[in-house]
Amino acid sequence: MLLATIVRVVRDRDLAEEVLHECFTYIWTSAQSFNPARGSGTGWLVTLARSRAIDCVRSTASQRKRDTVQGIREINVTSRSVADEVETRIESARAATALRLLPPEQGRMIALVYYEGLTHQQVADRTGVPLGTVKTRVRDGLKKLRDEMERVR
Repeated sequence: MLLATIVRVVRDRDLAEEVLHECFTYIWTSAQSFNPARGSGTGWLVTLARSRAIDCVRSTASQRKRDTVQGIREINVTSRSVADEVETRIESARAATALRLLPPEQGRMIALVYYEGLTHQQVADRTGVPLGTVKTRVRDGLKKLRDEMERVR
């Protein structure tokens, strides 16, 4: 009787069985909440089953709506990230080309700082060039890169 009541509401037998299981668990743990003065035991069970089934339908519909909204967001994010990725690759190729146009000592310093992630001090230690010279070469090289990148645009 309870399963039939739940199936009429949720319209899915597997889901109805899950709801019925939840109902039985609630009945087992909360039987003391039944008040015979408020109605029959059968009425209490049917009302409980119907209420849980309605909650399940609402929860399922709400979850589907959230999933749909999330899916739409992911589609929009993905399409924007693809465009961003293409733009980043184009800019990266332009920067690499401009980097090759720099004097070798400036290009090497910039490559060590930006591509290998070294600090100016680490570049100085690795190359044996004084720290001030490293900073000057990086600064001058970046200025030339910026000018070249703006020229190409």
